[in-house]
Amino acid sequence: MRWRRLKKWSPHLKTLINKLLKSPPAPAPFVPAKTRVYSIGDIHGRVDLLESLVDMIDWDAIDFVGQIVVVYLGDFIDRGQHSKEVIDFLINHKRDSWQYIYLRGNHEQTLLDFLREDGVGRSWLNYGGQATLASYGVAINKVPTKQEHFIDLQEQLREKLPETHHRFMLETKLVFDIGNYFFVHAGINPRYPLTKQSPADLLWIRDDFTTSTKAFEKIIVHGHTISESAELLSNRIGIDTGAYATGILTCLVLEGDQQRLLQTPGQNQTLNQSVD
Repeated sequence: MRWRRLKKWSPHLKTLINKLLKSPPAPAPFVPAKTRVYSIGDIHGRVDLLESLVDMIDWDAIDFVGQIVVVYLGDFIDRGQHSKEVIDFLINHKRDSWQYIYLRGNHEQTLLDFLREDGVGRSWLNYGGQATLASYGVAINKVPTKQEHFIDLQEQLREKLPETHHRFMLETKLVFDIGNYFFVHAGINPRYPLTKQSPADLLWIRDDFTTSTKAFEKIIVHGHTISESAELLSNRIGIDTGAYATGILTCLVLEGDQQRLLQTPGQNQTLNQSVD
């Protein structure tokens, strides 16, 4: 008797299990009406590219009537030679009627950590921090080997980093969302909902996120992981095109259900894609 009941219900159980296991469809591209979003990838001290790209955005938006939102995805500093100038530009170049969102990258987080804890200095200097120190007038020829040298660098940076720059980095956000898009520096952990993400994953995650084919709650727009060209996928859009080395700084433009790109021309240079 029990076998007959199980046999009778097995097709229904199979259908239910398939529904539970099947991934939900990816959210459709959507930005609210009369809104245009410009999202800019990792800058890494290339103020020349930033100025050029912002000029392109200004021209692109000249005839637009509605709300413009500019979202910077973080990693403003390190590697390139003009981190200080990038922060100056971000603080001072704003249009009164536009909304600006500045997200924190792992490089800004590491600088903030170094101001509190000299122990993170070695790793920071090994992946681009030397360029930032130099841009703020802290002289360094090579990565130190002794703790007292890191403490000295820490004290010099505290002295030479303008308060406005320190406050700017402290006030950066980890996430921003609008319509069916979720903006973050590195990405999200596919195992958790958007409301349960850890700051570490938002700032640092890489392969577990970029290799996932899962449909997330929203389309994730991110930088952090370098690709030769922008990756416009159904579940995520990656726009870190290695500007510090390639000369290609990328901006994603979103309006309604449309997605397009603005990019600086770039130049041919060798790009190490394994850097953090």
